Amino acid sequence: MADYKDIENAPRRGEEAKNQDFVEIEPDSSRNEEFAAEFTADDYAVDDNDDADVNSMYGWIGLALSIISFFVWPIVLGAAGIILGFVSRARGADTLGNIAIAAGAISILVTLFILPFV
Repeated sequence: MADYKDIENAPRRGEEAKNQDFVEIEPDSSRNEEFAAEFTADDYAVDDNDDADVNSMYGWIGLALSIISFFVWPIVLGAAGIILGFVSRARGADTLGNIAIAAGAISILVTLFILPFV
């Protein structure tokens, strides 16, 4: 390839010529930059919030079912809340899982042992 010392005399080929590096000429701001030196695998932070949302989602749904079971279908919704509480605990959301399990169990126990005598 011939060396062109004057940029005006260099042949143009559209965007390729616009973004091509020439000696002693400031680079064009519209060209793509390479991030290999600045952005490496060591600098990349892994974001695990998606799993945390899924874990807490099971806990919140189990807790909601357990609370609703105090008013409607105590055995069915209480059992569903207990099951989702165990699923939530297995996925790492221990506090929500424990609360859902306790609320579901209390709802079932109140229904079976206290409400028949009231």
